[in-house]
Amino acid sequence: FQAMVTPSSNEQSVQRSRSAIWAVLSIVAAVVWLYWPSLSFDFVNWDDPSYVANNELIRSWHPANLTRVASETVTRNYAPLTIFSLLLDHTVWGLQPTGYHLTNVVLHIINALLVYALLMQLTRNRYVAWTTALLFAVHPVQVETVVWISSRKGLLSAGFMLSSLIFWCREERTAKEEGIAIAFLVAALLSKAIAVMLPPVFLLYDVLVRRKPFSESAVRQLVPGFLAFILLTTTMSSQTSISGGLRDHLLLSKIQLLAVDTTLLWRYVGMLLCPGDLCVLYNPPTQGIALAVIGASAGLIAVAAGAWSSRREYPLVTLAVATFYLMFLPVLNLFPLTTLINDRYLYLPSIAFFALASGGMVWLVQSMYSALGKRISMGVGMATTVAAAAMLMLATSDYLPVWKNSNTLWAHAMKQAPELMVVRIQQAHTLYDQGRETDAMRVLHAALSDCPKTSVDRERIQKLLEEWLRTSAEADMERQRQRQLSASARSSVGPR
Repeated sequence: FQAMVTPSSNEQSVQRSRSAIWAVLSIVAAVVWLYWPSLSFDFVNWDDPSYVANNELIRSWHPANLTRVASETVTRNYAPLTIFSLLLDHTVWGLQPTGYHLTNVVLHIINALLVYALLMQLTRNRYVAWTTALLFAVHPVQVETVVWISSRKGLLSAGFMLSSLIFWCREERTAKEEGIAIAFLVAALLSKAIAVMLPPVFLLYDVLVRRKPFSESAVRQLVPGFLAFILLTTTMSSQTSISGGLRDHLLLSKIQLLAVDTTLLWRYVGMLLCPGDLCVLYNPPTQGIALAVIGASAGLIAVAAGAWSSRREYPLVTLAVATFYLMFLPVLNLFPLTTLINDRYLYLPSIAFFALASGGMVWLVQSMYSALGKRISMGVGMATTVAAAAMLMLATSDYLPVWKNSNTLWAHAMKQAPELMVVRIQQAHTLYDQGRETDAMRVLHAALSDCPKTSVDRERIQKLLEEWLRTSAEADMERQRQRQLSASARSSVGPR
């Protein structure tokens, strides 16, 4: 807290080093303590088969296969560096899920430390940097990104994006540092398409914080912007399949989707403030929400106006608010996606949110100096931070076991969103994979009668039922044939 008033002097270098070491160790310890149990978790049947179990691209280092890794899409995503990371995991671990989970946890630790480094660089405030990184590391909304192996692309891209920002967001940036930032941008783009939002963040930083003319700053984004456009075009061209996920919102117009998005943005804020009832899938309302849209839109306009009016006095606040919303832009279904809202979409925006919250705590503590005194005020602030982190860690520990395997994942989803057809289908797949064919088909029949459905859902379920019935009949015939062979063998060696 001592750094809240003035930057540390040269005489405090030893204290700064100790504080940095303590901050790093506390962040690493928190992540290890929280996510160590995930190393015993299994794959889940939600994209993990496509990315790992059934993915031929991660099984060979042959040059022809590496060419495919660099050029092909997987589950509608062009992310060659993500697939390459899974190839490395497969080389070491084969199909043992422990290694893949370990890699995800390590990447999350690295990202949390990069958050600390970035916020320290931007704010020169140890408390803001540490609190932001700690909340980012332990918040339960991150569980999906860290524990779900198929969310590797989010972890990897976030690491490269944070590294790129560290090199770009410098008051006196050299040409070399700018080049390194662009190189990390390329790596981020090749990991996940959300990195297309980095050039606008670069531009805002140069205009708001460095006070550079817009025209000069915009010119510097020609290369990053072109790279982002190429990646965006490549990824969007692969978004042709709508199997799995949810589809009702795909029938909405762009205006209707934008209206729904205004409510979802506030729901994301609510998930960060009160992370209860988290789930792999959600079913947000898209009809009859006119009043909610009006209220949400008014709130967004008020936030935007407040951030814009403070741009000169508090440019980092304006940058944080803008970044928070920019990071959602690729997932607002302006381009078709099969889900409206997911926990993993908060992985990067949460950084800006927690930075704003940490900065707000600094302001609050400083405002209490005259009433309570400096020492007591700082103690109250630190106690509040520790208490908030502890509550979030408990919530994360409670939610983590949901992702242990397919059975726990879909059993939880059935409690949270039983009306979703895709939840029923995934639960049926889980039962079928466990050899409980009759139970699996019973779940699908119940889904046809209980859940709202589209023609695509009905067709998908009918195909599954036909396939499973055919497989069951063939298995029965094979068992009958084996019994007949056994009976014939016994009769041939019996008494004559």
